[in-house]
Amino acid sequence: MSDTLRLPVSCNKDCGAGCPLLAHVEGGRLVRITDNPLKAPHMTGCVRGYQMPRVVYAPDRLRAPLIRAGARGSGQFREASWEEALSLAAERLGDIRARHGSQAVLRLGGSGSCRGAVHNTSGLLSRFLAFFGGATTTYSSYSSAASSFVTPFVYGTPLTGLDPSTLPHARMIVLWGANLADLRFGCETESWLQEAKDGGTEIVVIDPRRTRTMERYGTQWLPIRPGTDTALAAAVLHVLSAEGLLDREFIARYSVGMGELEEYVRGRGADGLAKTPAWAAAICGLPAEAIADFARRYGRAKPAALIPGLSIQRTIGGEDAARFAMALQVATGNVGRLGGSTGGNTWGRLPGPRCGALRAPAGVASPAVPVYRWPDAILEGTAGGYPTDIRATYTVGGNYLSQGSDIRKNIRAMEKVEFSVCHDYVLTPTARYCDVVFPATTYLERDDVVFPAGNYLFYSHQVVMPQHQARHDYDILAELADRLGFGAAFTEGRSAGQWLEQVLAASEIPDVAEFKRTGIYLGREQKRFALADFVADPVAHPLSTPSGRIEIASAAYAARTGWPAIPVCREMDPEPGYTLRLVTPHPRHRTHSQYDHLPWFREREPHALWIYPGDAAARGIADGARARVRSPQGELSVPVRVTEEIMPGVVSLLEGVWPDVGADGVDQAGSPNWLTSTAPTEPSLGARTHSVWVEAVAEPL
Repeated sequence: MSDTLRLPVSCNKDCGAGCPLLAHVEGGRLVRITDNPLKAPHMTGCVRGYQMPRVVYAPDRLRAPLIRAGARGSGQFREASWEEALSLAAERLGDIRARHGSQAVLRLGGSGSCRGAVHNTSGLLSRFLAFFGGATTTYSSYSSAASSFVTPFVYGTPLTGLDPSTLPHARMIVLWGANLADLRFGCETESWLQEAKDGGTEIVVIDPRRTRTMERYGTQWLPIRPGTDTALAAAVLHVLSAEGLLDREFIARYSVGMGELEEYVRGRGADGLAKTPAWAAAICGLPAEAIADFARRYGRAKPAALIPGLSIQRTIGGEDAARFAMALQVATGNVGRLGGSTGGNTWGRLPGPRCGALRAPAGVASPAVPVYRWPDAILEGTAGGYPTDIRATYTVGGNYLSQGSDIRKNIRAMEKVEFSVCHDYVLTPTARYCDVVFPATTYLERDDVVFPAGNYLFYSHQVVMPQHQARHDYDILAELADRLGFGAAFTEGRSAGQWLEQVLAASEIPDVAEFKRTGIYLGREQKRFALADFVADPVAHPLSTPSGRIEIASAAYAARTGWPAIPVCREMDPEPGYTLRLVTPHPRHRTHSQYDHLPWFREREPHALWIYPGDAAARGIADGARARVRSPQGELSVPVRVTEEIMPGVVSLLEGVWPDVGADGVDQAGSPNWLTSTAPTEPSLGARTHSVWVEAVAEPL
C-alpha cells in the first residue's frame, strides 16, 4: 500500500453536487475512490463518485473514433484514425457552412461535464461554434426552465439559494417535491438535513412517492398528485390569510402584490373560487384536514425553510408552482432570515469563490431555440416559425435520445439532418444516430477546477492516462478548429493545461500549490442565505425589480408574457383514454443517463414501474410481472413494482434509461421519454415531464 498514489478529485457531473474525493492509484491504475480526508465534516461523496473506476475501465469504452457504416441508429460503425475522422467532420461541417451558413448547425452541448472551469462540455462547444461563425444554439434547460424564467421577475436575481448549514436553524423544513437524498444538490445537504432532524426540526416531505428522503429525514409525508402543487399552495395561503397567520408587517415592508394574490385565493378574483382546503383536496388528493393542519403548523413555525424541488416546476403551470413557493415564504416572513429560505430554485445557489472559466466570446450572433423543442426546430424549421433550417447537429456530452422528451420525434429529427457529430466515452443512443463519434475522456483523465454547489472550489487531478484513444473535448475541438480555419482564435495559443493555469492565476485562491495538494478551497462564509442584505435594509439594498421589492404580482411578467401578474392555479387537462399520471424522478445510481450501460449500477436500482396496489389490481397487473405502458407519444414494456409507496392514480418510472426499441415500436427498456411530449409549459417553454397521462395494462403472456 506504500506505493499507492492518492490524489484529490471531484465529480464534474450534472448531479447538483460536486464532491471532494480522493483517487487511489496503484501502478498507474485507479483502484478506488474515497472521501477526501481534508474535507469539511459535513461533506460526503456518493455511490456515483465512489464507483467511477467502473466507468473509467468500462468494457464498452470507445477505443477509437467511429464513422457510421450503416443506417442511422443501427449501431453499425467502423473504427477510423483520428486523422480520417477529424478530416471528415471538418469537411462536412465546412461544406454545410458554405452552402447554408454557420447557423445551419445546431449546438446540442450537454451536461456530461458541466462543473469544470476548462473542461465544460457545453461551454467548450459554445466557444467552438462561436468562432465557427455562430451556430443555432439552445436556451434554457430541461432541468429548471420554468423556475429560472420566473424567479428574476419575483426577486430580481436568480441567486435565491442558501448554504445547507443554515438548515438546522429552521423549526420546519418543507421539502416540496425535493428528493434531496437521491439528488443531493450539494455534498453537504444530507448531513445537514440529518443534523436538523436530530435537533428536533420538523421535516415535511410533499411528494407523490414515499421517497428515500422521506424514509431518512422526513417527519411527515404529504402525498399529492403530480402537477397539482399550485392548488395545494393556494389552499395553504388561504388558511394563512383566513386564520391571521400572514406576516403582514414583513409583507408590507418587503413586497408588492400580496394583496392581489390574497384576493385571488380568498375567492375574490376573476374566477370567484375560494381556494379552500376542501377545494384543493379534490384536486391534489390530500384530505382537507391534512392541508389545513399543515398550513397552520407551517404558518406558526418561525423560521421555516421551504425548499421546492425542480419537479414541481417541470409541469404544466410549473411557472406558477415556482412563484407560489416563493409567495408562501414571503407571506410567512421567512425570506432573508437564518433558518428560512426564499422558496426559490433548489439550485439557485449563491456566488462561490472568484474563479474564471473558459467560455465563448461575447457578441456572436447565434439564433436560439428552446432546448425542450430542439427536435421541433429541426423538423419544422423556418416554415414552422423557428429562426433557421437546421442541416447538422453537434453534440458534446449530451444524450438527447434518452433525455429529450418524445424520443421517437428526436429520432426523426436526427434522421432528417445531413450530418451529425458527437463526443462521448461510450456509444450512447444519441451517438448511434451520429455520423462521426469522437471518444472523449472522463474527468479522471484530465485536470480541472470544479465548481460545486457551495461556497468552495475543488481541484480535480488527472489520475490515469486517457484510455484507449480518448482525447479531451478541448483537444478535439482545437484540432477541428485548425482544419476549419479558426484554430488560433479558439485556443489563443494555449493548451487546456495552460488555460487552467491562467484561470487559477486570476482566481482569488492565494496559494495554488496548496489548493492542488488539498483539492479544497473554502470561501470565507459558509452559512449564507439569499436576500439577507435586502431584508436587513431594503432601502440601502433594493432588489433589481421595478419596485425594488419582492414582486408577488409582477406587471413586468404580465407585460412580457401575457400571463397573469400573480401566480394562478393551473393543471393539465385529462387525456381521453389515459387515467394514470406519470412522474419521472431522478435515480440515485445514475446521473441522468450516465452509467445506465453498466450492469453494476442497474442491478442496484432495478428499473420498474411503481404502481399503487389498487391501480394494479384493477388492471390485472401483478408485482414482478411486466406491464405495457402507453401514452399518445409511444408504448413501452417494463417490470412492475406494486407498492403503497406511491399514491393512487400515479405511476413512476425513473428517468435516464437508454431506450431499446423492437420492430413493433415498443421500448423494452422502460425509458420514460418514450412516453413524454415536447409540448412545453408556458410561457417559459420548459419541460413538463411530470404532467403526462398514461395507461398501463398487463403484458400479454
